[in-house]
Amino acid sequence: MANRKRKSNSGSLGLAIFVTVMLLMAAGLIFIFRQPEVKETVPKAKKYFSYPTEYEEYVIKYAKEYEMDPRYIFAVIRTESSFIETAESEVGARGLMQIMPDAFDWIKFRLDDDRGLTFDDMYDPEYNIQYGTYYLSYLYDLFGSYELASGAYHQGMNAVQGWIDDGTIDPEHFSIDENLDDMPSDLTQDYIYKVMKAFEKYKENTELEEDMNNGSDEEQDNG
Repeated sequence: MANRKRKSNSGSLGLAIFVTVMLLMAAGLIFIFRQPEVKETVPKAKKYFSYPTEYEEYVIKYAKEYEMDPRYIFAVIRTESSFIETAESEVGARGLMQIMPDAFDWIKFRLDDDRGLTFDDMYDPEYNIQYGTYYLSYLYDLFGSYELASGAYHQGMNAVQGWIDDGTIDPEHFSIDENLDDMPSDLTQDYIYKVMKAFEKYKENTELEEDMNNGSDEEQDNG
């Protein structure tokens, strides 16, 4: 009887090992044949993490008009709204460049804009890009760098001017690689960093650079 039990147990163990091996082999075959599906997701991932250039016509047009680098404007749009023209923040900022109501009124006054625009028009890509680009050009002229213009766009020009006046920030020597930590607001530090890193990526876009140059050449020819 004991010998029969041992044989029975031995047979059961062998069967269990056989079943396990077969399952492992089946899992391996499934993995091999599923590989093409994994590869197909790669282009989607690259697209998701890309640096889009939507609304290029308006960006290049108004960047040239207000003497700004279009690639910087794209970086701000990407950081502010991810190119969602209907974006609206919790505090009421609207559109691609997230224009606030008080900023809209100030820019409209500065531009002496008599087109009858209202704050609702900040959902319109062209108007939004024009107003946002003008505002950034003003901040750039005021503070002398894209870094501080970004900080003022995020935190307000009065806040940045106050940090300069009290010596917290040295506008002559300020960059994300040297003294970004001098900026008192962690959120503004993060914002400046994101914009400037996106700016660097847009500078690597050779097709965008060609479009910028072609636009300039066409205007010279027309002139």
